[in-house]
Amino acid sequence: MTLPLILASASPARTKLLADAGIAHRVLVSDVDEDAATAAAGPLSPAETALLLARAKAESVAASLTSGHVLGCDSVFEFEGEPYGKPWEPDVARERWQLMRGKSGVLHTGHWLITSPSSTSDAGAPLAHGEVTSARVTFEDVSDSEIDAYVATGEPLQVAGGFTIDGLAGAFISGIEGDPHTVVGLSISTLRRLLAKSGVSITDLWA
Repeated sequence: MTLPLILASASPARTKLLADAGIAHRVLVSDVDEDAATAAAGPLSPAETALLLARAKAESVAASLTSGHVLGCDSVFEFEGEPYGKPWEPDVARERWQLMRGKSGVLHTGHWLITSPSSTSDAGAPLAHGEVTSARVTFEDVSDSEIDAYVATGEPLQVAGGFTIDGLAGAFISGIEGDPHTVVGLSISTLRRLLAKSGVSITDLWA
């Protein structure tokens, strides 16, 4: 019997990626306090922060389950050496876009996969594997009016870095070096590798 994949994320973009890839799954959102988790960890690089939060989300959800594969993901945008999460506020998003236009940054997505103890041959010893994937994103030299129009849509407010490539901001991105799925928030090829480490073929999860 194929065990279910549980996505520990509320991101519609991530669940759409899985659905488009034909991967059967269900969503259970974690209750992780991201600010508290990063504060407790001390100084981390943007990539390390992405993996830390992905792990925290996966562990939070896996703790309440007895079977299945739990996938936690988190994304952090690195621009000129600084980490950028979700802008939340229009003024913050506008300021970031004014800095980013015509330049490049790196989007890091952390992935953490946990297979519950009852799903392994060694009860009480869950299998856990993590990986960070990164992709460089280059932005068009967009105008102030384009930035204002984009911010007004609300799209950039609740996504890492203040942009998406699978939505309206696709018109403002001129290049990506790396796995495009990483920029959306979940690398399907990375998921394949993590499942393989747990002895599972991604083809077993095809709906």
